[in-house]
Amino acid sequence: MAPNFFIVTNNQLVHKELKDIYQVEFIEGNHIEVLVKGRDYIHQGHTLLTHPLAGSVKPNETPYKTIAITTDKQELDLNSVEIISNSIQVCEKFSLNPKEYPEEVLEDFMEIDYSLIVNAIK
Repeated sequence: MAPNFFIVTNNQLVHKELKDIYQVEFIEGNHIEVLVKGRDYIHQGHTLLTHPLAGSVKPNETPYKTIAITTDKQELDLNSVEIISNSIQVCEKFSLNPKEYPEEVLEDFMEIDYSLIVNAIK
């Protein structure tokens, strides 16, 4: 039986590890673009299943974001709209001065994001 959610991410590790198990939409862009895509899905009637700001990594510290959204469409879920909209605002506020990280630090951020989504979908 197919899961009743799909994943939206800009994290290559999430895409690589989960694309054969779940439906994963990979976004070639930053973490805000992932949230905007999620907002678009929510406006179409999908529901947000994971909080975009979960975890202890601040939005300005990681370039990776992964969210899970229902595959089924229902009436517009105002709670999902509020959460995703507020999350976008927070990320935009913190993203005024993006940081550059060495490759090994980026890999650590990928691993953290991967761990968050894997634990959320269990």
